[in-house]
Amino acid sequence: MTRKLLAFFAILSVTGAAIADPKVLSMRDRADTIDMLLKDRVETVLPALMRKTSIDMWIIISREYNEDPVIKTFLPARWHAARRTTVLMITDPGDGQPLETLSVSRYAVGEIFAGAWNKEEDGEQWAHLGRLIAERDPDRIGLNFSETWGHADGIAHTEYELFRAALSERLHSRIVSAEKLAVGWLETRSPAEMEIYPHIVRIAHEILAEGLSEAVIQPGVTTTDDVAWWYRERIRELKLTTWFHPSVSIDRAEAPESSMSDWALSRYESEVILPGDLLHVDFGITYLRLNTDTQQHAYVLKPGETDAPDELKLALANGNRLQDILTNNIETGRTGNDILRASLNQAKEEGITPSIYTHPIGYHGHAAGTTIGMWDQQDGVPGDGEYPINPNTAYSIELYAETDIPSWGKAVRIRLEEDAYYDGELTWYIDGRQRAFLLIPRQPAVQ
Repeated sequence: MTRKLLAFFAILSVTGAAIADPKVLSMRDRADTIDMLLKDRVETVLPALMRKTSIDMWIIISREYNEDPVIKTFLPARWHAARRTTVLMITDPGDGQPLETLSVSRYAVGEIFAGAWNKEEDGEQWAHLGRLIAERDPDRIGLNFSETWGHADGIAHTEYELFRAALSERLHSRIVSAEKLAVGWLETRSPAEMEIYPHIVRIAHEILAEGLSEAVIQPGVTTTDDVAWWYRERIRELKLTTWFHPSVSIDRAEAPESSMSDWALSRYESEVILPGDLLHVDFGITYLRLNTDTQQHAYVLKPGETDAPDELKLALANGNRLQDILTNNIETGRTGNDILRASLNQAKEEGITPSIYTHPIGYHGHAAGTTIGMWDQQDGVPGDGEYPINPNTAYSIELYAETDIPSWGKAVRIRLEEDAYYDGELTWYIDGRQRAFLLIPRQPAVQ
């Protein structure tokens, strides 16, 4: 890791300030950080993945405004999209040599992908690409097509046909899906990224907590929609972005029980927040090209109350126990469906009514990698549920535990989601997890 990169991490480590003003880097410093992280990943992560998947040439092709999801992760921070027809050619020469990274395009792509096509000197772009490939004579040419992951299915039909036509017939049989390479690239987090990911998740936690406080919510006046839009405005004030619109929803004693599908359809409806409400928020940010995804709960105190009812606290404890069951079952090589089945069975044996719908997170909010259930597929998920867990990968531990609340006369679902990292041995929360309700208003600490 370069000294300059370490210096940026030092900046990041001291800027996680109080809830009212979480600090973020300037746009210039963000760009420098993104570019250094990318260079580090290309040098330290990508070579091992290419050798693991036995792909010695990876071609990524995109036209402007029709970008492959993968190509965006290779672009320098000052590029917001592909330009004209952008072709990245990554070649592994073997024998432990560094990767060759070329842009067979009108422009070099940052400092990593050197320009390898000059129209005036080299002629037509596709023909020149074909010549470069023939010179290197790769055994397996990876293109991004996949039935399972949209993230790894980025080559458009037109580009595929033009690419194939540019190759000599003897190379056609060497074209293979780069699915596992693309997924590996997207899902693997580098040590450098994991130095800064806790800071990113901390910012998200701080914004979430601020929104579920008396600073934003006045019971009897504020609506759930008011809070959701406050989140959107707050994110922009901090010069951040989000990858989905936040949702804020209410459960209360008087509300009828609803199915998960009904809740999913109604969670963006606007309701006035009242004392005694159990609030739920689903919230995430994007910063330094990494995403967060968090679901937590708050309880609105009734007059005379200083804490949430014990019944609700038991429900939260059941949710935390379900988290433990799931994370303890995450092991290298186990498929998402295997982990799902084992975790659901264990939870039921312990008297918990569970639902698990955990997904990878990183460059995308709903990222490529191992899916561990979906809320409407608790028997297993075809395709990405059959993909095995790999070390150095991150997940949004998303689930609910359903608990009967006698005083409410119904069951309550505690829906939790926290970002976690699997290092090959243990799964740990990147910035902790919710173990107690956020209270509105906040209560002074007991002396």
